[in-house]
Amino acid sequence: MLKARDIMTKNVIVVKPSTTVNEFAKILINNKISGAPVVDDNGNMLGIVTENDLIEQNKRFHIPTVIRIFDAFITLNQPAVEQQIKKMTAATVADICSNGVISVDEDAPIDEIASIMSEKRVHHIPVVQDKKIVGMIGKIDIIKGVSS
Repeated sequence: MLKARDIMTKNVIVVKPSTTVNEFAKILINNKISGAPVVDDNGNMLGIVTENDLIEQNKRFHIPTVIRIFDAFITLNQPAVEQQIKKMTAATVADICSNGVISVDEDAPIDEIASIMSEKRVHHIPVVQDKKIVGMIGKIDIIKGVSS
């Protein structure tokens, strides 16, 4: 059975938290990729940022529902509103990247990776060894693996 090491892209383009949103957009376009791991100065993975994060930055702002109880006004779902405002006003990758990224090691079987992508609705899975990025698996890598 194929494993992560057999299908992963090994030359992974990474970005730093300080990379600007505009620089990140250019990286995606110039390299024809749809996302990149975010790493610190030691190469340790901190998160992942994708084209969806850029798209979310430009979506319409939905005004939160506010209810009035007695003399107080209460905003419903306030943490989500704060997160939405943070993404819309982001200047760097650190402001829009996802933390708590699902990753696999090089020995992960392809069926496990496909299951994670399907069940968790993720399109990029970093392959990590000792907190360092050693590869990246996208949907197309799974398709190539099962079709060969």
